[in-house]
Amino acid sequence: MYSVFSIRQRRILVISLTVLFGAFLIYALRGLFSAFLGASVMYVLFRPALIFLHVKKKWPRWLCAWVIMLFSFLILVLPFVIVGLMIADKTSIFLENKEAITSIFENVQEFVGVNFNEQDLIDKAFTFLEENLAGGLGNLLNSTAGLIFTISMMYFLLYFMLYSYKMFEQGILKYMPFGSNQSELFALEMRNSTFSNVLGQGFIALVQGALVALGFHLFNYPDALFWGTISFFLSFLPLIGAPIVFVPAALIALAHGNAHDGYGLLLWGFLLVTNIDNVLRYFISKYISNTHPIITIVGVIIGIPIFGILGLVFGPLLISWFLLLLHVVEESNKQELINGDAG
Repeated sequence: MYSVFSIRQRRILVISLTVLFGAFLIYALRGLFSAFLGASVMYVLFRPALIFLHVKKKWPRWLCAWVIMLFSFLILVLPFVIVGLMIADKTSIFLENKEAITSIFENVQEFVGVNFNEQDLIDKAFTFLEENLAGGLGNLLNSTAGLIFTISMMYFLLYFMLYSYKMFEQGILKYMPFGSNQSELFALEMRNSTFSNVLGQGFIALVQGALVALGFHLFNYPDALFWGTISFFLSFLPLIGAPIVFVPAALIALAHGNAHDGYGLLLWGFLLVTNIDNVLRYFISKYISNTHPIITIVGVIIGIPIFGILGLVFGPLLISWFLLLLHVVEESNKQELINGDAG
């Protein structure tokens, strides 16, 4: 049959339509991006456990998938729910005790000897809490259905990734625009960067949060567990995370004349909490992979507005993956030049 299009024109048309439909599908499925990203991260993290259970222990694939999903829910999803309830409770207490907060600001101002314009600062702080925390928690019930849907889709995708892991990995390798060596390099480096960002940074944050909680307990500060939990999340920001918690607490103690607990917490924080960050990062970079603090900070800044609290992990991870992709493209181009010169 005669066609008005040449072979070249038909090829361009097919490519254009493919890109157009692909862009439309990406836009239509943008609400599932968090679910897909979460499933991908958990697949990378738990793939060694899957291989161990299925290949070495000879468990059926469906049982391996269900055990891994249950375990991941208990150690990853459930703690976030508990932390959310803790923050909601503390936020309501803060909003109901404006006079006490004002008194603390006045004492700190008097101790430091600097005029913070405390009333304006307090009003802004409470406005922030009401709009961003209290308001968000007040709307939590309205977003519960969406949250449940996202988590359900994440585990739905994860189940089929785990159950059909060979087909899943073969499909990814088939459509990757690299040679086999570069694809294997990308897979290996992607695993290392994921472990570094999620497990490595998570372990550092856990240790720092535990040390902050222990310091609060040793130096007689209230709500040690709560502030240790807050420090855990803030510790995803290298160098500046944990001090956001223990420095103000120490200044408040000093402003109230409690020099022992105030200076004790400052020494505990700067000598132990902040330095443990550097020690742990050294071993993580040596045995897993190194994630530069700039990547972490920028990733958190861009990740939180998009993913919420999960942006603490997803933001740096996406930047690491992007830089890794650029590295693999560069290596692929070098290999092509070498092969071309050899030919």
